[in-house]
Amino acid sequence: MTASSVSSRKVLSKIATNRLQKELTEWQINPPSGFTHKVTDNLQRWVIEVNGAQGTIYANEKYQLQVDFPENYPMEAPQVIFLHPAPLHPHIYSNGHICLDILYDSWSPAMTVGSICISILSMLSSSTVKERPEDNDRYVKNCRNGRSPKETRWWFHDDKV
Repeated sequence: MTASSVSSRKVLSKIATNRLQKELTEWQINPPSGFTHKVTDNLQRWVIEVNGAQGTIYANEKYQLQVDFPENYPMEAPQVIFLHPAPLHPHIYSNGHICLDILYDSWSPAMTVGSICISILSMLSSSTVKERPEDNDRYVKNCRNGRSPKETRWWFHDDKV
């Protein structure tokens, strides 16, 4: 996210604030296995540490997710990206953008940060190869100047990974 988009971001609605406070409280009581929320005073941006699942090609590796919540969360999906360095994965671009349908077209207000994390860990765990998407270089080049992954028209065609 660019500095200008951070400063122009709208304040969370009361519904979003209440929902996020509830999710954060539930997370503190019962965090999803393999994830740690890095505590800050910013409810609108969460940084979450991801531990690769044992028995997978990502075992013993750690990554960080940045979750930015829109003003009308949960009616709109949060923006979720991997911070640098992003894991090598066929659905994760080197700029941290994630090609995962629940973050875009298949989002539901019933989903939570925890369910997003579980889906991302499942996506990582099912991969048998560590490689970037075929169009990584072209995509990343087109995303310069702070383009959000939510501005991308994703094509969800590969459910093997």
